[in-house]
Order: sequence, then C-alpha cells, then structure tokens
Amino acid sequence: MTTVNTVKPAQGAKAQGAAQSAAREMNFASRSVPRHLARGAIGVGLIVGSIALVPVVGPAALLAAPLALVAFRGCPTCWMVGLVQTVSRGRLERQCVDGVCTLITAHPGAKAANEPTAGINIPAASR
Repeated sequence: MTTVNTVKPAQGAKAQGAAQSAAREMNFASRSVPRHLARGAIGVGLIVGSIALVPVVGPAALLAAPLALVAFRGCPTCWMVGLVQTVSRGRLERQCVDGVCTLITAHPGAKAANEPTAGINIPAASR
C-alpha cells in the first residue's frame, strides 16, 4: 500500500512564503563597500596571523582563527557573497510572484514614486 501526501494550496503558499522570508534573512551585506573590505582585511589578517604565530606562541595562537569567522560573518565564502550584495545593493531587487523569481533593476526615483520597474527574468535554477 502506497501513501501519497498531497500539499493543499494554502499549505503551498505558506511554504513558499517561508522560503521567501528565509531568503530575505540571508543577508551578508555591510553598510558600505569600504566597511566590508575592512572586515575582510581583518578576517584575513586574523587567519594569517594565527597560523604564522604558531611557531612563536604555540597552538594558543590558533584561538585567533575563530575571531576571523566573526569578521567574515561565517566563512570567506559568506564574506564574498556579502561583498556582491553590498556592491549590488540598490541596483537590483529580487521579486518572487507565484513561485517565479525575477531580478529587476531598481530605480531610486521609481521606488520613491512607487512606480513599477522593468523586469529582467532570470530562472530560479540559475541562481
């Protein structure tokens, strides 16, 4: 006997809304590009310093490495994602309607006047 679980439309909408809110929470951007680059320099300096100081200080120097994760807000890849988010902030927006996500060009004047902007369709699978 096989059991098939079906998703009701209301449940699907709730799941889609939860996925969209989770995507909005994944923000690694900083307030400015120089601030983000400074965080990266601090993170790289802490990693390099902790490894370079092992012969001098001993394994205790590796305790500086977790501080680099704080500077990177996770890992170096998270820092890179944040750099892209920081650079593109205010230039691109993602809109998800009926399960189809698109990137649109954000126009500062259009946002202020609540005017629609032209959309650039990018399949969700390519992101």
